[in-house]
Amino acid sequence: MYNILVVDDDKEIVNAIEIYLSQEGYKIIKAYDGEEALKKIEENEIHLIILDIMMPNKDGIETLQEIRKSKTIPVIMLSAKSEDYDKISGLNTGADDYVTKPFNPLELIARVKSNIRRYVDFGKSDEKNEKANKNCLKTGNLEINDETKKVTVDDREIKLTATEYNILKFLLKNKGKVYSIEQIYENVWKEESYGAENIIAVHIRHIREKIEINPKEPKYLKVIWGIGYKVEDIP
Repeated sequence: MYNILVVDDDKEIVNAIEIYLSQEGYKIIKAYDGEEALKKIEENEIHLIILDIMMPNKDGIETLQEIRKSKTIPVIMLSAKSEDYDKISGLNTGADDYVTKPFNPLELIARVKSNIRRYVDFGKSDEKNEKANKNCLKTGNLEINDETKKVTVDDREIKLTATEYNILKFLLKNKGKVYSIEQIYENVWKEESYGAENIIAVHIRHIREKIEINPKEPKYLKVIWGIGYKVEDIP
């Protein structure tokens, strides 16, 4: 059973989310502000966090900043607003995904399942492959060992979130090929893409900042304007 922490100062929303997700077999842990959420994270094993942006004491952005200092737990941000600013603020802080209130329960459930699947897969070895070299993806001095989930550039280990890892893994596995935002989203999230431009663009920027010496002149992860993104095939 996977534990989901739901954080929102609106108790009716928390209770509604609990009803939807409990029916899917998840255990729900509740918190009603950022400070309480941080305590719950330390006291429990959490597999995913649903985090509202607007809250008293410590808002969602501040709470996420604290979480990202030590945790790679996937975070889905909840926002009552539909403006891109709120979505991008959450993604820039380290959120994996976002859902706008009022939300469709089926959409929320799909996002939860997708994010937990990537997080769980990220945390375990690929049992189908016995030899580590079968799990290695490489271009130039950028390398992913998919057995250990270790990413290195010039022998320097890079720390990625589960979502960042899966995006980079997909592009590196298909190095040299250009993929649109929709194709990246559908291959990584395993669901239909809708409004994924901000999600992919921000995650790509974060990956670049971590793997590139100069993110403004990337060596590995490149944008093909008007088409999409690719990882260069470098001997």
